[in-house]
Amino acid sequence: MGTNYKGTRQEVIALNSFIKLIRCAESLTSRLHPILTEAGLTESQFSILDAVNQIGPLSQKELGKKLLKSGGNITMVIDNLERRGFVRREKNVADRRFFTIYLTGEGRSVIEKTFPTVLKAVVEEMKVLTDEEHLLLQHSCKILGKKS
Repeated sequence: MGTNYKGTRQEVIALNSFIKLIRCAESLTSRLHPILTEAGLTESQFSILDAVNQIGPLSQKELGKKLLKSGGNITMVIDNLERRGFVRREKNVADRRFFTIYLTGEGRSVIEKTFPTVLKAVVEEMKVLTDEEHLLLQHSCKILGKKS
């Protein structure tokens, strides 16, 4: 489904691309959502656990920047993860205004159990694309994402 807007050729192409991009992302997310729900995680919680597991301890600010989330949103998600015993916060020794986020053993266990299932589902969803299409998609998303 595309736009019904009757603008210039460039406007219609841009709107149709935008609509397809958003609908695609929403569709993929909705198909992955049950896996995260079964694990008892939100998308944001999974993203934080995965980032800290893959990269190592990160400051809340670094997490927000990496995941494109506001400081307030990151704080709320980390509060919930901390309450569940999945992460712990430690004040940065060099600058006590900042906290570093670490995975707990329980958090590591949850992400190590959940990640392979999510990865398998992502691979299954994305296998409809050729290698060339994957590269084109990655390139296009990189260009659009860095525009701001």
